Amino acid sequence: MARRCAVVAASGMIGRMPAKPRHSDTEACASDLADALGPDLRIAAPLGLGKPHGLLNALYRLTAADPTRSMRLYTALSLTRPQPKPGLEQRFLQPFLDRHFGADAVDPQYTLDQARNALPANVAVHEFYLQSGALLHSGSAQRSYISQNYTHVARDLAIQDINLLVQLVARREGPDGVHYSLSCNPDLTLDFLRQVQLAGTPRPLCVAVVHPDLPYLGGDAEVAADYFDVELCPEASPRLFALPRLPVDLTEYAIGLHASALVRDGGCLQVGIGALSDALVKALLLRQHENTAWRCMLVALDPVGSTHAQAGWLGGLAPLKAGLYGASEMVMDGFMHLQRGGILKRRSWNNLALERASISGRLNPDTPGGHYLRGAFFLGSQELYEWLGRTEAADPDAIDMCAVSNVNQLYGDHQALAMLQRRDARFFNTCIMATLLGAAVSDTLADGAVVSGVGGQYNFVAMAHELPGGRSVLLLRATRMRAGGIESNIRWDYGQTTIPRHLRDIVVTEYGIADLRGKSDSECIEAMLSICDARFLDALCAEAKSHGKLAADFAIPPAWRLHQPHRLHESLGPFRRKGLLPVFPFGSDFDEVEQRLLPALEWLKAGGQRWRGRWQLLRAVCRPGDASQGEEEALRRMGLDAPATLSERVQRRLLQAALRRRSGETQGSAAG
Repeated sequence: MARRCAVVAASGMIGRMPAKPRHSDTEACASDLADALGPDLRIAAPLGLGKPHGLLNALYRLTAADPTRSMRLYTALSLTRPQPKPGLEQRFLQPFLDRHFGADAVDPQYTLDQARNALPANVAVHEFYLQSGALLHSGSAQRSYISQNYTHVARDLAIQDINLLVQLVARREGPDGVHYSLSCNPDLTLDFLRQVQLAGTPRPLCVAVVHPDLPYLGGDAEVAADYFDVELCPEASPRLFALPRLPVDLTEYAIGLHASALVRDGGCLQVGIGALSDALVKALLLRQHENTAWRCMLVALDPVGSTHAQAGWLGGLAPLKAGLYGASEMVMDGFMHLQRGGILKRRSWNNLALERASISGRLNPDTPGGHYLRGAFFLGSQELYEWLGRTEAADPDAIDMCAVSNVNQLYGDHQALAMLQRRDARFFNTCIMATLLGAAVSDTLADGAVVSGVGGQYNFVAMAHELPGGRSVLLLRATRMRAGGIESNIRWDYGQTTIPRHLRDIVVTEYGIADLRGKSDSECIEAMLSICDARFLDALCAEAKSHGKLAADFAIPPAWRLHQPHRLHESLGPFRRKGLLPVFPFGSDFDEVEQRLLPALEWLKAGGQRWRGRWQLLRAVCRPGDASQGEEEALRRMGLDAPATLSERVQRRLLQAALRRRSGETQGSAAG
């Protein structure tokens, strides 16, 4: 349900004046802003959660309706709900989306229009990070994308003549007056306005859009009342955008298990978002609380002991007694789970003397407070947002939300302190592909089409090479499914790269760990071959030899020939059946019936991508077999218990075939 906010009524012109204009009507606020700023709006808005969709949509509608006006928006990660395709996908997703996001959810209309190539000519949207894969086929989004390191965005934005900044905030009123918290997004706002001041250019009009459910976080994220020029407190606010918790398959668990052995006790952790990150977090919790079983999983995955050997000098095999310190551009659910699991607990202080005293053992960590997690923005589940609010209330020092320049780089006044805080750092990020020579592809396809963006990945890779004891770890699935079949994600070369090969460090696939730092080209190639899917070894090896980068007499070791998916599932299957590797490691937003439907729908989707799969689908439809347990309940959930049209009867038959085909298998196997 929508939440109501106490409205402080006010009127008057928009601008800097002693009496701050305060609005409760979004459309009226947009109209006043447009009148005050003139026909050309140049807007900056935070990435992700901190974007006020309602106000941006009102400004967008106002501009689109008047060709004498223009609007140029600079932002990133414009979050939209999934747009299901008609048929089984819509039958499954639409009820879930309405329940999870709320019937009153508001998407950024400019992104929806971009996706269908319908953005008006007088509107331009520049993003430096796109919602992954969502705008691959949008001409305007691809042309307007700006490729930037996260830490360079504020600098470059300061020369764009921005005249309006809008941001979702938390509001607090106390004896000393009104304060705002930048909450989910101090990342670029703090840096951008500082850059504007240094450049001596006019400060944009800054609008605080109050959301009653945003957790109020202090420290650098807290700003005084005069930081913003206008306050908009809508009478009703849709619930905060929350990412659904998705399943983790055994391939992803294998990657997480290998990666978890690289973490050193007492070190620093950065991790992103997605199934691979969830797998890593779950593996770290297993290492901490089910250490014997965790070690057995590593042995099952790697009987020759390669991961154990690398853990001996890169990470560790014991539980994390001293715990970890988190320093990550993004604060996500995994940090919450690690804190609850007693892993995220090493405190740091924004004081060089205290930090040195802590390292030398001369400081009682319970005396001066300190934080165990530093971040620049947060995004995750509703549970995460509630946890952040409760943690701030109970332990105000625990979480330090600050500018991205403080998190994603070492340079500046904080360098000496940051190097101590981030000792033995492990920066975990994902990539799409990697080359045999150690370059990584994370954001852009060979033809230049942008999947997502560089974001902070380059920052963390570069930082890992500067920090004593620091390592960059790129997580990568060894293969992917395409319309033409299975392809290797490890290539000889590729048309675009995100991380150049001279910054190669550690790459992890489901088949092991490749430590590339300081290696010669031939050694690097051998290390990458050792974590490839066996089906592609001969071709990759031959290509490397043809370019003179691998000795002609090099022979592939027999152990590498065992790197095949069925062996992976044989190794980890027993642990899944024991409940140690659950499909949803941290709970699910899907109910029990939906969880039963997921693998069936995944099987249908995968089967429709290739002619062989379509043939198998046809056979299954013709011979569906006996009814599966819970089938009628699943058909009711999909609205196919009483089909009335030919299309509905076909959908029902397809779903029955998938349910019966999958009834004897575990839910997680389909996701691989």
